[in-house]
Amino acid sequence: MLKPNLLLRTWMALALFVLASFVSTHAAETTRPNILLIFSDDHAYGAISAYGSKYNKTPNIDRLAKEGMLFNRCYVGNSICGPSRATILSGKYSHLNGFVRNGNKFDGSQPTFPKYMQAAGYQTAVIGKWHLETDPTGFDYWNILVGQGPYYNPPMIENGVRKPHTGYTTEIITDYTLDWLKNKRDKTKPFVMMYQHKSPHRNWQPAPAYFDHYKDTKFPEPDTLFDNYSGRGKPEREQDMTIEKTMTPDDLKLTPPKNLNPEQLKVWNAFYEPQNEEFKKLNLQGEDLIRWKYQRYMKDYLRCVDAMDDQIGRVLNYLDETGLAKNTIVIYASDQGFYLGEHGWFDKRWIYEESVKTPFIIRWPGVTKPGTVNNDMVSILDLPETFLDAAGLPVPADMQGKSLVPVLKGQTPKDWRTSWYYHYYEYPGAHSVRKHYGVIQGQYKLFHFYEKDVNEWRMIDLKKDPKELTDVYGKPEYAKIQADLQTELARLRKELKVTPEDPPQAGAQADPDAQPKAKGKGKAKAKE
Repeated sequence: MLKPNLLLRTWMALALFVLASFVSTHAAETTRPNILLIFSDDHAYGAISAYGSKYNKTPNIDRLAKEGMLFNRCYVGNSICGPSRATILSGKYSHLNGFVRNGNKFDGSQPTFPKYMQAAGYQTAVIGKWHLETDPTGFDYWNILVGQGPYYNPPMIENGVRKPHTGYTTEIITDYTLDWLKNKRDKTKPFVMMYQHKSPHRNWQPAPAYFDHYKDTKFPEPDTLFDNYSGRGKPEREQDMTIEKTMTPDDLKLTPPKNLNPEQLKVWNAFYEPQNEEFKKLNLQGEDLIRWKYQRYMKDYLRCVDAMDDQIGRVLNYLDETGLAKNTIVIYASDQGFYLGEHGWFDKRWIYEESVKTPFIIRWPGVTKPGTVNNDMVSILDLPETFLDAAGLPVPADMQGKSLVPVLKGQTPKDWRTSWYYHYYEYPGAHSVRKHYGVIQGQYKLFHFYEKDVNEWRMIDLKKDPKELTDVYGKPEYAKIQADLQTELARLRKELKVTPEDPPQAGAQADPDAQPKAKGKGKAKAKE
């Protein structure tokens, strides 16, 4: 009998051979769409004007919405950077692709959508943030940041060779993307380009050209900026992601970045030092200090978004100028949502709305009706299946998403999903958000913090409580709905092959509610 790794590689080789044979008997390469995935890091849907932002304008991302389909209900399965990237590559949830938390190493030998596309005659490239610890596989060209990467002067690894750079990372990533599109690809073949930004990830360092953006703006505060987490429990109270307590002097630009060259440092200090001196004189305390931190955070975050939106515009303009736009599917998405002060937070990780929902826009000329708004329950997990289906390729049965091709054609299948499973694993870890899993269905979500010292359930009624301030779990009037959600949650866990024990990469932790109870004097046997 073949060992698991050998079996996987044998299956992969067979699948790629079948794909190559499939392509040779089908339409010419030029009729198959190119694919451009524009992927950002920590971009809140509330900071995109196409989604009704109260704060900023994003004209280039909005272009995609005007010319394509904007999705209002795009969910992630694990709201954190690396796992979201692993999900898109593999088409599988974290527990099956093996990358459950940042710091894991992605197994590049497993089947991924770039490998399928590459075997089918596509040229494949990834440029920008990677954050998966191992080298990319399945790509003809790759040029990635080292780890998270800095905002300025980033070292990058180009097809295995580490090289230094001088400049602003958002612009450098775009320069390389345009260079590949213009000069490095085989123009007789369709392409898959993963154009992946660091921005607007912490710690939100803007480029000098954007320093004056929002300089005199006072942003409206979210109603929950001073949330005290009453009506919820220990996980919400004991997290470490508040604007009040968690933000550092680096986050707040009270100290300059450490990797600036002398000229960059001079420009940086000329802008921030006078403001910081004025801040010191104010000697703010309590809520006034939180308000100041919130304004500083929002301005720098949105300056990073502005720079990224402009760079996206450069790439979209190139597609238009060359005629490539006519046969290129363009996707804009982020690895998850992000908090803009709601509940006093920044960062992500939770099943709560601002974190679990991500911006998602797709433009497919000639297929998707321009200016369409979609409310189906979709996910970035659906992207690999969508790419394969759009290219006319078979979709592997072990992928766990759904092809969006019929949705993009305005023909959502009658059996489209009505519920979504979520699972977060990274505890202990950054920001101290507890492990939890749950289900979202209709106006309700049910979720479980499942560690031995914190074994708590939550239930939210989004219609009555859109800001998610009140836990209704266990309330008699919700008994029937709660029971139905429990049933659906159990069904999803079974369908998705979620085991009671976490994968070892997460730091194994069993779900206390899933453990069998001892009967009599004997000990219960573990469930098969």
